[in-house]
Amino acid sequence: MLSRTALFVPTCTQVRGMATLKEIRNRLKSVKNVQKITQSMKMVSAAKYARAERELKPSRPYGTGANVFYEKVDIEQDKEKPKHLVVTMGSDRGLCGAMNSNINKLLKNYVKDHADKEIKFITLGDKARQALYKTHSDYFMLTFANFGRQPATFADAADVAESIINSGYEFDVGEIHFNEFKSVVAYKLRPLPLHSLQSVSEADSLAVYDSLDAEVIRSYQEYQLASVLYACMKETNCCEHSARMTAMDSATKNAGEMIDALTMQFNRKRQAEITKELIDIVVGAQAQDSG
Repeated sequence: MLSRTALFVPTCTQVRGMATLKEIRNRLKSVKNVQKITQSMKMVSAAKYARAERELKPSRPYGTGANVFYEKVDIEQDKEKPKHLVVTMGSDRGLCGAMNSNINKLLKNYVKDHADKEIKFITLGDKARQALYKTHSDYFMLTFANFGRQPATFADAADVAESIINSGYEFDVGEIHFNEFKSVVAYKLRPLPLHSLQSVSEADSLAVYDSLDAEVIRSYQEYQLASVLYACMKETNCCEHSARMTAMDSATKNAGEMIDALTMQFNRKRQAEITKELIDIVVGAQAQDSG
């Protein structure tokens, strides 16, 4: 017995690259969850930024006063000397714009530009170590983690200053690189000179003071360095939270736009399937009537 073969059998096949309703629904749910996370992170960063900005203004005179001291002492650095020290301030966590990547790029370029020098890094914030330690481990001298998780205090800056002075590395040229806060959406990488204890002790401007012995100069140098570091820490902390707040705000808006696009795609796909099913029903009914 011969079997009948239909000349036309309607089939539903998915075109390559076309998402099903279930896939779109899952994607939509995932993006909505991400939006909730970024919105929460934005709110947390906004609260931390508000506190950091309040603490920034009273901390700036510490750095200004210390820099004026170095200017009055009139210490000059000879960049041709061999021993260089670079202190950078970043963060332990990401999602804060280009703040950490700018620091990493600066350190890489510094090594390239001073290939014939002995260079040592001191990094505050673990992101720089994570990014560069595998390729530049010989340059790292000190690394301070857990930076930025809590608001920096003068005691924290004093600990870092004491570690630098007690490291025993008598550098000829020193620099501190940090992100200076400009506005909520703007910050700029800024360098400051860093002078060793020996260069301060040998300054001609201090030779007129007979009462300045080595211990007094050491104590004063430690305080001045701590003051500069404290001001830089506050600047960096404010930049971190403002950058993360801005980044999470952009991510939340982007997620909202993606949700709108996926919702429209879902509605169009569902409408197309409903229309197709209605057409199949009508065609089937007409076929029965004609039969």
